[in-house]
Amino acid sequence: MKNGNNIILIGFMGTGKTAVGKRLAGILNMDFYDTDQEIERITGMSVTRLFYKHGEIRFRSEEALMIHKLIKKKNSIIATGGGIVLNSENINLLKNTGYLVCLTAKPEVIYERVKRRNNRPLLKKGDTYETIIALLQDREELYRCADFTVDTSNMDFEEIINNILKFLSEQKANN
Repeated sequence: MKNGNNIILIGFMGTGKTAVGKRLAGILNMDFYDTDQEIERITGMSVTRLFYKHGEIRFRSEEALMIHKLIKKKNSIIATGGGIVLNSENINLLKNTGYLVCLTAKPEVIYERVKRRNNRPLLKKGDTYETIIALLQDREELYRCADFTVDTSNMDFEEIINNILKFLSEQKANN
């Protein structure tokens, strides 16, 4: 694999990064890390609480620190927070440790997936659906840094994982 053997899942909230990452790690016998869960473990606060108590700038700082820790891992699947792409240094560091796989979904699918959960600080302001559309538009270009993209809108986990496994197999065949 590239410069490392990790698989880094990027993409907007609600696209399935954590759920797919856990399943993929089990199939490939790799370690699994979720940047948000690791931040919560280190800070002792939920992402939502960290956001409200200290603000987005502090959260993004914790996120960057976590990336510096996780890039040292080998043979791992790393699921990132949706805003990880906002810091180009994060992406450059992650890209050097393996493949960036972006999970996407249509705005209406994301809305259905996240509307019941009350743990998305960036969706607390105004109309949730409109906020999703605006954030997706802001980040669309940034997500294009991925080596491979899977639209999870109309796929089950098996189909998503099979797409990723096919991509990885093709990469190994080409190296």
